[in-house]
Amino acid sequence: MAFNQKLRELRQSKLPPLTQTDLANVLGMTQRKVSFLETGLSEPSLKDLQNICLYFNVSADYFLDLPESLDYIK
Repeated sequence: MAFNQKLRELRQSKLPPLTQTDLANVLGMTQRKVSFLETGLSEPSLKDLQNICLYFNVSADYFLDLPESLDYIK
C-alpha cells in the first residue's frame, strides 16, 4: 500500500475520524497539503513524515514499506 493510502487510512481510523482539516491543524500544515499527500500529488518532507509518525505512533518503516528486519542487506 502506498504512503497516500496509508495516511488516509490512519486518518480515517481515528475515533472519531479526523477530517483533513483536523489533521492539518494537528500537524501544522494546510488542509490542501494533507489533500495533496492523500491523493499522491505531493510527497511529505522529512519533517512532515516525522510529525505524521509521531502523531499516529507508527514507524517511518510503516510508510516506507521496509521490512521489520533488514538482516538480508548484509
